[in-house]
Amino acid sequence: MSAKILLGCIADDFTGATDLANNLVRAGMRVVQTIGVPAGPLAAEVDAVVVALKSRTIAPAEAVAQSLEALRWLQAQGARQIYFKYCSTFDSTPAGNIGPVTEALMEALGCDFTIATPAFPDNKRTVFKGYLFAGEVLLNESGMQNHPLTPMTDPNLVRVLQAQTRRRVGLIDHAVVARGAPAVRERIAQLRTEGIGIAIVDAVSNDDLLRLGPALADMPLVTAGSGVAIGLPGNFGIAPSSAAGVLPPAGGLQAVVSGSCSLATNRQVLSFIQAGRPALAIDPLRIAAGVDVAAEALAWAAPLLADGPVLVYSTAEAGAVKSVQGRLGVDEAGAMVERTIAGIARGLVALGVRQLVVAGGETSGACVQALGIAQMQIGAQIDPGVPWCHAPAEAAGGAGLHIALKSGNFGTDDFFSKAFTVLE
Repeated sequence: MSAKILLGCIADDFTGATDLANNLVRAGMRVVQTIGVPAGPLAAEVDAVVVALKSRTIAPAEAVAQSLEALRWLQAQGARQIYFKYCSTFDSTPAGNIGPVTEALMEALGCDFTIATPAFPDNKRTVFKGYLFAGEVLLNESGMQNHPLTPMTDPNLVRVLQAQTRRRVGLIDHAVVARGAPAVRERIAQLRTEGIGIAIVDAVSNDDLLRLGPALADMPLVTAGSGVAIGLPGNFGIAPSSAAGVLPPAGGLQAVVSGSCSLATNRQVLSFIQAGRPALAIDPLRIAAGVDVAAEALAWAAPLLADGPVLVYSTAEAGAVKSVQGRLGVDEAGAMVERTIAGIARGLVALGVRQLVVAGGETSGACVQALGIAQMQIGAQIDPGVPWCHAPAEAAGGAGLHIALKSGNFGTDDFFSKAFTVLE
């Protein structure tokens, strides 16, 4: 049995897990990310473990069950604090899953209060007066109102979360956060006397998150996007260090697979194509018609890989996505594309790809499972929220694979090209 871990994290999707792990590594923590709940005790000597679940868009009861299983495993590893991580766009529906999972974790930990904030200023996600902004606009004007699975049409997080939980939801606003940890603790005490169980917290800068961190030191459960993570390692006496993110040297062929339909990923696909790199779009309607699109994609990629990275993508504009969903159904269209891209990723690794970028949260979950990855070591970041990782992969015959799991909305326009330069 290894030394007990300090921070135990439960993430509701795979890219979100690496996003959180990335911020913890940058703050000096040694971090391992597991794919699902491990069957046995942790072998590695690390400060934090992030258990990556694929629970963001499944039925709330199943999301709760998986999250509680992860909690029990993390408690068995000695975790002193639990962190439930969701997306910086607060992806959810009135049915959940952020509210139900938060409630279940609070009950299991016997705590009557926690905070909630998806703020991640490094990626232009800020919360002010309880309203979530993506860049310069409110969330519901950012493109997230067209998300195929979790359309976000209300930027008021108090309202959004209150629809998902029986506990009363309140607010710790920017004026309080600006006065520092003592003021935050005082506000928490006041909210508790008012019967508030969960408080949305404003944050418009990293300074806000660093001021918030010490106020959370004694909180059994923290719920947040990945931004709050920058303020927590200091509570355990850990300081930032580049040594926490060192990975083995990279080699092998390079490829990108993308299933995200976000505005950012659409721009990244276009940038890669405009740079003259080979890219292949896959058609969901041809998959539905029974065509072996994965085999076609691998036959296309095989002769090109030696000359540098290739891209296989199902990324499309919102209108095109809705058209396909209308013909096939929302769930089936998404699952069908994920299975196909995961099969392509596995085939690319079989062809010798050892540096792989995957874009999209649901896509990343499908690909990691198809590749037979059980846990990953977290390395240096490419862009805010997206690190390179290293993992032994069953699809690579147990050899090491460098993999980057990119949340749909993250990364600069040149991300798909820049990622491999960073790894060099």
